Amino acid sequence: MLPDSSSPSPDLPSLQDLPLHSNGHLGLAGEGSLVTVLRAGGEERIMGVRHSCAVCGESPQLEVTADAVEVTNACLYPDGITTETTLNVPSGKIVITDDLRGVYGWDLETIGDYNTAAGQDRAIRSLAAAGCAFGPVGNSCPGLYRTGPDTYVIATPGYDEDEGDEQLAGAERIAGIVTDLWAYSIADVDDFTARGGSVADLGWTADVVDITPGTYQVIHHTGEAGFDHDAPGALVFAHIQRIA
Repeated sequence: MLPDSSSPSPDLPSLQDLPLHSNGHLGLAGEGSLVTVLRAGGEERIMGVRHSCAVCGESPQLEVTADAVEVTNACLYPDGITTETTLNVPSGKIVITDDLRGVYGWDLETIGDYNTAAGQDRAIRSLAAAGCAFGPVGNSCPGLYRTGPDTYVIATPGYDEDEGDEQLAGAERIAGIVTDLWAYSIADVDDFTARGGSVADLGWTADVVDITPGTYQVIHHTGEAGFDHDAPGALVFAHIQRIA
């Protein structure tokens, strides 16, 4: 009897494309989440799966079933991470730029993998504990916009083709951020100088802005599962409001 030609010989390598069930992890596979299983020599090799989750940073544990590749370990943050911190501004003046790590520190051992949302969350919280509001924004050169009494956003505006200029409805741009570091950094001016910082040394890349003295809540959004750096229109990275 001739062998069934519709089934690959167990002695020959075979390829099978299967959907990846990611168990809450993000960034493990490309568009469509199809991955390839290579079977050869009695072993299976899964191709097209990245080595770690873009949110939690954990490596996926993979299992091949009849109709899918399953990730057996769940992501700790299936909805991504919204990072909420506070910034004290007793002086009523803030310095805003991209990089204040020289004054407020940067502990890579604590932060871990900064290329994950969890690592960026730890970086934001670490700098907030030291007295600096910080957040990653990519190479976007955003601005600080006043949206109301004691409320602000870190954002890039949309572009109005009819008007020929940038638009962020109902907001006033009060500072710009040159993102050589791909981040924003904000601190109370008096605290910054008391720690040895110099606004003059920051040069043209820093602005000093008058705001109401008090405590501000900073809500940073780039770690959220639905955040899209390439979305059209205005892009809001963080909301800031006085809470005390």
